[in-house]
Amino acid sequence: MNKTHWDTIIIGAGVSGIGAAIKLLEQGFSDFLILEKYPDLGGCWRDNTYPGCACDVPSALYSYSFAQKPDWSRAFAPQAEILSYVRSTAERFGITPFIRYGIAVEDSFWQEESQQWLIKTAEGDVKTELTANKVISAVGYLHEPIMPTLPGLNEFNGEVFHSSRWNHDCDLSGKRVAVIGTGASAIQFVPEIQPKVGKLSIFQRTPQWILPKPDHRIPAIERAFFRLPLTLNSWRKLIYTGFEAFGVGFRKPLLLKWMQKIASAHIKRKIKDPELRRKLSPDYTMGCKRVLLSNNYYPAVAKSNVEVLATGVKEIRGNTVVGQDGSEADVDVIILGTGFHVSDVPIAHHVHGRDGRSLDDVWQGSPEAYRGTCIHNFPNFFLILGPNLAIGHNSAFIVIEAQINYIMGAVKTMQRNQLQTLEVKAEVQQGYNQRVQQELQGTVWNTGGCSSYYLDQNGKNSIGFPWSTYRMRKLLSRFDMASYVGLAKVDWAAQNLKASSTKKTTTRRKKATEVSV
Repeated sequence: MNKTHWDTIIIGAGVSGIGAAIKLLEQGFSDFLILEKYPDLGGCWRDNTYPGCACDVPSALYSYSFAQKPDWSRAFAPQAEILSYVRSTAERFGITPFIRYGIAVEDSFWQEESQQWLIKTAEGDVKTELTANKVISAVGYLHEPIMPTLPGLNEFNGEVFHSSRWNHDCDLSGKRVAVIGTGASAIQFVPEIQPKVGKLSIFQRTPQWILPKPDHRIPAIERAFFRLPLTLNSWRKLIYTGFEAFGVGFRKPLLLKWMQKIASAHIKRKIKDPELRRKLSPDYTMGCKRVLLSNNYYPAVAKSNVEVLATGVKEIRGNTVVGQDGSEADVDVIILGTGFHVSDVPIAHHVHGRDGRSLDDVWQGSPEAYRGTCIHNFPNFFLILGPNLAIGHNSAFIVIEAQINYIMGAVKTMQRNQLQTLEVKAEVQQGYNQRVQQELQGTVWNTGGCSSYYLDQNGKNSIGFPWSTYRMRKLLSRFDMASYVGLAKVDWAAQNLKASSTKKTTTRRKKATEVSV
């Protein structure tokens, strides 16, 4: 890689990064690079290859609006098909030549003198420094798995792996297997491995609300029908509207009561053993944690070779998993379904702003950004799927596209006004986040009576978006320059500045024009 400077560097080649790259090209910006630390694109759909992995959002909503897929095989698409879609879309729009694989971002620093980002990368043992005028972080929040620090886990003699790093070389046939965690991944892979294993011990700290999953294979005639653009768009809008109506319940929890009754009936219908039913029944309001969809999880855990231990894990003692309540399970394999770093995203440790402080240090455990995208003291830095933009009821593609639209507005504003830098005003960011937190107070995430990733280590909801996605799309539909301060470009190369580097910096800051439209 001979070139070391780009106008824009995108970190991550998942759905967010690919989408941002497509829109940059569409707007005529081709001086960009995508850095991907793995040898393939796809993000979480590349990483999660566990048995039964599939989307829990209808396929009709799980695509870019500008590149809809009419021929999904199922109502809820499987992982391999989604990954294939992301790959083919990247190729179709000519994005793959812009991706550099196997390059990890180790650190990034805002350089005040050059008004650029310095990005330190590693390709194996080879270290390289790149610079960029703008950085788009597209790493997402389902990227880094949580690896629990359980006493004795490192000394366990059997196989241990996280569900997002599934060990396909590990034969589970006849094995005694422990599953730690019962979240969105576990309810998909447990039914797949249950028939193969000798015994399955599921350690469940908190039961989940699970609704029936309206999944089915889409017949060929229906797929042919969806090839008509009007039909496909109408179906997508219908599904979107239905799920958006469901989302009202997250903001007004009383409206979720009828859905909670459906989930309770689902447990009663599938689980006949009263004691097992008791273990699997949540005592918090539906929606407080992510609502899950499954038709086969309850039948799987009711099988004779499965035990549900309603406890967290205390330690691993030899080949024995010991629960917080003293229960024990002797196992050969441990599968971690312990989720991901959501509010404490690892990229925050590696981004240093104007004053040299990292995002992690600035946030102090409670991430915040203006409209989930821009952060004061971090000029020309844009987050996709940033703080307080998560929705519990609709497709992430909606959020991603809305944010990309906003970022493109910022990029075009910089070009139109010849701005070197763009930075959200501190008071604007603060005011916006105060409104967000006020609106979140009555949501089910804050009042539902559970512990979840929506509430960070300080008890603040730094994940959820308090309004509808209609409002989100409107909020991000237009770039609001009045909320930002811009620094005009200056052709320093044409000036004969012979002062010391300290004096240069001072001179530049004085001569540069601040623009606030």
